[in-house]
Amino acid sequence: MSRTTGDTAIDVRGLNHWFGNGDARKQAIWDVSLSVRKGSLTILMGPSGSGKTTVLTLMGCLREVQDGSVQLLGNELKGATEAQSVALRRRLGFIFQAHNLHESLTAAQNVLMGLEVHGHGDLARQRAAAHHTLGLVGLDDRLDYLPANLSGGQKQRVAVARALVSNPEIVFADEPTAALDKDSGRTVVEMLRALGRERGTTTVMVTHDNRILELADRIVTLEDGRIVKDEDR
Repeated sequence: MSRTTGDTAIDVRGLNHWFGNGDARKQAIWDVSLSVRKGSLTILMGPSGSGKTTVLTLMGCLREVQDGSVQLLGNELKGATEAQSVALRRRLGFIFQAHNLHESLTAAQNVLMGLEVHGHGDLARQRAAAHHTLGLVGLDDRLDYLPANLSGGQKQRVAVARALVSNPEIVFADEPTAALDKDSGRTVVEMLRALGRERGTTTVMVTHDNRILELADRIVTLEDGRIVKDEDR
C-alpha cells in the first residue's frame, strides 16, 4: 500500500544500506527516515562520506534498496523490477557534479537527448524545447558549441538544461553548483525553486555550497550515515 499522499513525493522509512561483501561488508546508511513534500527544495548536507549521495541514489532508483522502504511517487522501490525502475527514472531528472556530456554532440544535441529518451513529441518541438531550456540557463548563444569549446561552468549548465528539459516530476542533483561561479550557481538553484513553485517539481539536492542554503525549503544534515538534523525553513 502506498504511504505517499497528494503532498508527498518521496517517503523513506527505516532505510539501511551496506557496501561490500563478507568481512569487507560495511554499513553506510543507518535507519534513515524522511518524507519529501512535492514542490519543495530539500538539501542534503554533511561531511564527505556521510551518506548524502548514497541516500540520493537510493531515492532516485540508481541503487537497489536493500533494507527498509523507499516510496517514490507512490511506488515502492524495494523489490522493484528493472522495468519498473526504468519507467520511474523516466519521470525524474538527474544533475551530477560530473556533467557527463557527449563530446561529439553540440550543447543543443546533448539537451535533446534528455527528451529523446522520454519520447516527448515530434523532433521540431523537441528542438524548440531544448533551445528554450538552454536559454533559461543563459546559453542561448552556445546552442551549436561542442563541449570542448565550453567552459566547465557552461558544460554544467548544459547538464542542468538536459535534466530539466523533459519537465521531470522530481530532480535529483548531486553538487550541481560545484563547477559554477556564485551567480551562475544561484541562478540554477533559483530556477529549480521556481519550478517547484510553478509546476510542483520536487528537488532533492546534495551540496556543500553554503551560498545557496537560504534558497532551501528544508535542510537535512547527515553524519556517518545517520540524519542528525532536519530543519524546515
